[in-house]
Amino acid sequence: MTKLFLTMLMALLILIPARCGLAQSPQRPLTPAEMQEMRELAKEKEVKQEELSNLERETARAIQWNTGTFFRRVYGEDFEGILPSGQVLNKTAWITSVESSNVKYSSFVASDIRVKMFEETAVVTCLWSARGTREGKAIARQSRVTHVYVYGQRGWQAIASQETLLPG
Repeated sequence: MTKLFLTMLMALLILIPARCGLAQSPQRPLTPAEMQEMRELAKEKEVKQEELSNLERETARAIQWNTGTFFRRVYGEDFEGILPSGQVLNKTAWITSVESSNVKYSSFVASDIRVKMFEETAVVTCLWSARGTREGKAIARQSRVTHVYVYGQRGWQAIASQETLLPG
């Protein structure tokens, strides 16, 4: 009885991986054309990641200078942003908020920029560090920010933003 059970168990262990596609097959080497295509895709991804990192730095500059021109160009018409207070702003309200801000920034820097690509969508996180004055009083703050971008006919368009103010 034990021999029969062990024989059936061995048969199952051999048949199940083969039927489920789990059996290992030898990998063939890539052709030169396939290797070239992989290099081109990697280069394209690197270019897109650098482009998105630059957009984050430009976002910080636009906020520092209280100008909405950048946001009119890069933010999608259906953009929604969430401020640290929890307030939800559409594109128009966001631009108005930036342009009418009573904060005068001496510096506003985007750092620790991380880009995750998902085909034609990207999630970008970064650290915003800002110094300036509000009504004559010095302020300094840091926030973690997440932007969601979609690649389309007009290039990368931000469609969502979430800012979380860090303590301290």
